This record gives sequence, structure tokens and C-alpha cells, in this order.
Amino acid sequence: MARRIRAREVLRLRSVNGLSQNAIARTAHVSKHSVQDVLEAARERGVSWEDVEGMSEEAAYALLFPGRGDAGPVHADPDWARVHRELARTGVTLKLLHAEYADGCAEAGAPSMSYDRFCKRYRQYTVSRNVVSRVGHKAGRNMEVDWSGPTMRLVDPATGEVRKVYLFVACLPFSRYSYVEPTLDMKQDTWLLCHVHAFSFLGGATPCIVPDNLRTGVTAHPRAGEPVLNAAYEELAAHYGSAVIPARVRRPRDKPSAENEVWAAATYVIAALRDEVFTDMAALRAAVARRVAEHNDAPFAKREGSRREVFEEVERPLLRPLPAEPFEVCEWVYGRKVQANCHVAYARNYYSVSHLLVGSTVDLRVTEGKVEVFSGGERVATHPRFPSYARNRYSTRGSDMPEGRAWSDWDAPRIRAWASRVGPSCSELVDRVFACYEFDEQGFNAALAVLRLSRRYTPARLERACGMALATGKRSPRYRDVEPVLRSGQDRAPAGEASGDCGYVRGAGFYGEE
Repeated sequence: MARRIRAREVLRLRSVNGLSQNAIARTAHVSKHSVQDVLEAARERGVSWEDVEGMSEEAAYALLFPGRGDAGPVHADPDWARVHRELARTGVTLKLLHAEYADGCAEAGAPSMSYDRFCKRYRQYTVSRNVVSRVGHKAGRNMEVDWSGPTMRLVDPATGEVRKVYLFVACLPFSRYSYVEPTLDMKQDTWLLCHVHAFSFLGGATPCIVPDNLRTGVTAHPRAGEPVLNAAYEELAAHYGSAVIPARVRRPRDKPSAENEVWAAATYVIAALRDEVFTDMAALRAAVARRVAEHNDAPFAKREGSRREVFEEVERPLLRPLPAEPFEVCEWVYGRKVQANCHVAYARNYYSVSHLLVGSTVDLRVTEGKVEVFSGGERVATHPRFPSYARNRYSTRGSDMPEGRAWSDWDAPRIRAWASRVGPSCSELVDRVFACYEFDEQGFNAALAVLRLSRRYTPARLERACGMALATGKRSPRYRDVEPVLRSGQDRAPAGEASGDCGYVRGAGFYGEE
């Protein structure tokens, strides 16, 4: 309803204060046209200030404008309860419902409210009845995620040690279909893996992921400005074609479904399993999965069907298909130098990179199964990752190795020439090193490590130490076999102290006499 003109106040300012129409408009905060309407109505009906002085504003307005404003609301309201129900259906929007409402008003010959007013009135309806607006709860759109506050326990059967078990909870707001996974920590890698498992459980991905503002997902969420997401979390969302939309700080209604499902997880999972003692994580996972399945199959209290039925019928067809490969949790290693042998080191193993990048720094993206090398933001090499127990292994691509003339400060002929200047034993040791690899470049580091010992020790001592290392019978002695001999001085023992096949031993004269 339109705001009524304060007709009594206008007449008072005109009669008592003698103000002009412009002055009355400024003083009473009304338009000049409204002031003119009041004064003309007073002249037509012969009404003066003395006639309305004892009246209220409503009575004075009714005296000057009889019948105006008594027709009630201009626009007919739709059935807001039906609007709220229809918004829960797939593809139904406020725009569509407003169009249907306008068509109904046109058929009845009644005026209809604008779309903007329609949206505001629906918002007032949800606030007045304390219900959550259905505008943001579309089928298959959001996945709300969080950690459960209550925890479970895992007992070590050997030591009796009790470990805390956390619960990751994911929920689809429309159907309330839930996924719960027990974990031993709440670290970033665990957080990301739980998302991967949740998408796999659902059989598809949602366009939006709504987490809380925990550090493993959101680096910062300022009151003014955009939230800053964790780089790994952003990478996961991009892999599944989703967007991370963190809930506002201290606004639990931004993700009410997850908040409720955290409580449901505590009720249906933790409370039901409170008397069971678990000593194996696999058994605990299986028990939690059974309870979650029962929770999803339980019928709703205030609506038809169950979580699983609504999910299978409505939401599953709307989920985005999963990528061919699931997201792999990765570790980034920055600023690794490409060595002269065209390899970059990671975890004491070596992975080849193009010889054009020798001497430059690259970044490594390491997953459980592979090592990717990036230069200038572009991937330049990919290798299968060696297992954690492997040491000094090389993964080499032939295309990374140079062809033709020398391309760096070192090459195999130059290294062999240096070894020959030291002595025949050193030369043989270097030849054995190169014989262990498919590409000569793979042996550069091992051969040079031995030869550089000549900078700390004399070539003669290095030659004797190489001979002693070869005498041990190892197929390819290395730095670790030669350096201890030089450091301990074993190569200095007189030749006469060697005892046949028994190796080098110290004679009685070495210890002296007291």
C-alpha cells in the first residue's frame, strides 16, 4: 500500500506558519505535487486548519480524500506455501513461478506484482516462517562438507594405545544423502582424499563445494573481499569441474545441511557404535559404512521417501560425470636444479629432463604414482615415481639426452681422460660405473664424485684407494666405497702389510711397543 500524505501537517504549516508550497514540501519531506493536491482538496471541500486541528492524521486524510486507500492491497499474493514447495523441484526457479503467477493474474483480470517484488515477498515469507529459502537448494548443485566434532577411537591391540578417529561428512542439501569417512587425522592430504572418495561414492560431481573456513581448504576469508583458497583445494575443484564456495564466517545457515548431518553422524554412527572396540581401521570403516547406509535408507519424518530414494530419482541424473582419472593428491617441490647429466633429483632418485634445461631450475609435482617436471609453468617431463625404498635409480627418456657434439662442461670422453690421468685402477672403476647405465649421462654424477676426491687427496692415494675398492669384488664400486678408505688412511699402509688373500691388515709394528 502506498504511503499516505500527511495532510493535517501540510494544512498546519500553511495556516499557522504561512509557508509556501516549496517550503512545506521541504519541511514535511513530501513532494510539491502532494502539497498541491492537499491544498486543492481543502479548497474544494472548504476544509481549513481549524476543522482538522483536533483530528488524527488518518482522519484528516479521510476527510480530504474520502475513499482513497480503502481498496486494500493492489496486487494479489500467490500461494507462498505452494511456491516454496515448487522451488524444491528440479529446474523450477522463481522466474518461472513468477511468470505462471502473472499469467494467472492476467486470466483473472487482476494486476500482478513485478518480479522484483515477487522475490522480496518470497524472502519475507521464508523469514516470517523461519524456513530456509529453497532458492539456493537445487538438486545436484551443492555438496556441503565438514569435519564432525565428536570423534571415535581405534585401539592398538599390541600396546593398548588409543588413537582418535575423526569423521569427514559430505552431504547433498536437496536429498540429504550423506557420506561419512573415518580418518586418523585432519591434514590437507586427508581432506582432499576424502573429497575424492565422496565424489566416487556419489558417482558424480556437483558444480559447487561448500566447506567451512578450515585452513586445509581456505587460506583466508576476509570480511571484505574474496576468500583465498588453498592451492591444492582449488586444483581438486578444477579437476572435477567444481567451484569452492566457502560458507561465510559464523554463518551456519550457509551450509545447514552439513551442520545437521554432522549431528546425524554423531547420532547414527558414533552413538550406535559406542560400545564396540575397534582394533583395525578397515573394520571401523566397514562398520561406519553400514551405519551410513542405514541412515540413508531410513524414511524421512516429514516428507515422503528416504535420502537414497530422492537421490537416486532426482539428484544422481543431474550430477556431472566424473573425470576418467580420479584426482591425485600431490606434493610440490620448487626450485630443483637440472644437473649436468640431464636429470633432476627427488628422494635420492633421478628423473630425466631435456638437455636444453641443464643448469636451470624446475618445479616438481609429485603424486603417489608419478613425478611431473614443470618449467615456467609448463609441464616438460613425466616419469613413473620410484617406490619409497628405492635409492639412486634413474628414469631416463632417450629424447632428453643430447646428440652429436658436447653440450655441457662434461662428457664421457673427458671424464674417462681424467680417470686415466689418475691411474689404471681409477680408470677401470669409472668404466665400471658407465657400464651400469644405458646412457653415459646417468653415470656422470657417480664418476665425478670419485674423481673429485683428487682435490682433497693426492692422485696417488686416490689410485691406491680405487684399487682397494676394486679388490673387494664389487661389480661397480662408488664414492661410498672409496672415500672411507682415504678418510681412514687405509691406503697409506705399507705394501708389506698386505697378507695374501686376507686383504690389507696392520702388522705388529703398527701398534708399537710400550
